[in-house]
Amino acid sequence: MKFTADLHIHSHFSRATSKDLDLEHLNFWAQLKGINVVGTGDFVHPGWLKELKEKLEPAEPGLFKLKKEFCRTLERDLPAKCKGEVRFHLACEISNIYKRADKVRKVHNLIYAPSFEAADKIQAKLGSIGNIASDGRPILGLDSRDLLEITLGSDPLSYLIPAHIWTPWFSALGSKGGFDKITDCFADLSKHIFAVETGLSSDPLMNWRLNQLDEYVLVSNSDAHSPPKLGREATIFDTEFSYEGIYRALSDRTDTGLKGTIEFFPEEGKYHYDGHRDCETRLHPEQTIKYKGLCPKCGKPVVVGVMARVEELADHAEGRKSPLWRPYHSLVTLPEIISNAKGVGPNSQAVQKIFFEMLHKLGNEMSILLDVPVSEISRAAGPLIAEGVKRMREGKVEIAAGYDGEYGTIKIFSEQERENSEDQLTLFV
Repeated sequence: MKFTADLHIHSHFSRATSKDLDLEHLNFWAQLKGINVVGTGDFVHPGWLKELKEKLEPAEPGLFKLKKEFCRTLERDLPAKCKGEVRFHLACEISNIYKRADKVRKVHNLIYAPSFEAADKIQAKLGSIGNIASDGRPILGLDSRDLLEITLGSDPLSYLIPAHIWTPWFSALGSKGGFDKITDCFADLSKHIFAVETGLSSDPLMNWRLNQLDEYVLVSNSDAHSPPKLGREATIFDTEFSYEGIYRALSDRTDTGLKGTIEFFPEEGKYHYDGHRDCETRLHPEQTIKYKGLCPKCGKPVVVGVMARVEELADHAEGRKSPLWRPYHSLVTLPEIISNAKGVGPNSQAVQKIFFEMLHKLGNEMSILLDVPVSEISRAAGPLIAEGVKRMREGKVEIAAGYDGEYGTIKIFSEQERENSEDQLTLFV
């Protein structure tokens, strides 16, 4: 069975997240987005685990579904063409901050469990180590290697994936608090790591440049802090629709159940380029070298981004594929495309109105971005938005790259194109 999964999100118990990050809204927005399996996020948090146990019931082996009485809350607002089955997969992110080899390491890791029994074991162990109730993504003074050991001890099918492995501040290979090798991070238990998460600021093409990543499959997830961010990155499977089916597709090098990923254009991510946000300074790595790693405006060190860090550790020029490569699609979200066409913000009333009209007429967002014919999009939403989808599919977008925590800025149309779209755009060529 083919399905799309987003297995790294957060709940309303995490800091700096939406109050709507509850199971009802996640179930609703997953259908709007075209996501079939959603990671629960935050299962270690006592409050969220209590909600999960109250509102979810078993579905396919190792997966859960929202009980019917909770589905009704938002059901009346769901476009008929978006209706689908949503399953939940027990997942959590842990912030590991610890000292190893005379350096402070700051690594975020994703842990997954096939049952509430396994989740309870992990929660109990981590609760004896640190405060797991202060944040949905707890900060623990625990070595990543030891977190992996705890995860593996909870159930034979529990697993760990290093999160957004290139993010400067908090990741396994990050420039600020990481290691130079995944195997250095997980030491003697490294053989139990079989997948890594690319993160918003890198794509598979960048990761394929490293020999050390050849043994891992690449996954992508949204790291959503609000329901509308679901599916901005995701992973595509075609396998048994179960927890074990997902586990096998990721862990078995001979399995073909992992079909590819949905990606940001990496320039969209918050840490693609180097830079200094306080001075609004965005630097290509070559400029960083020119300025000796210092901000040209204030003289303070810049944050080294993902592009430069990949270059530092790479063994190959761009273009090479790893032995376990899978296809990937680089997408811009539909509200961003509408925003570019209309010249107003993606969260504006005008954009949201068109967005929901398109969902009612055409189906979920993922299908619109990937599959719906441009001619149908044009009839439903007008030629300019249709052209925006077409250009996105062809990779014809301009992006001022993200840096030091600032997302990249996307440009698909000029002001003149917006003003004269009906006369000047030639579609379907």
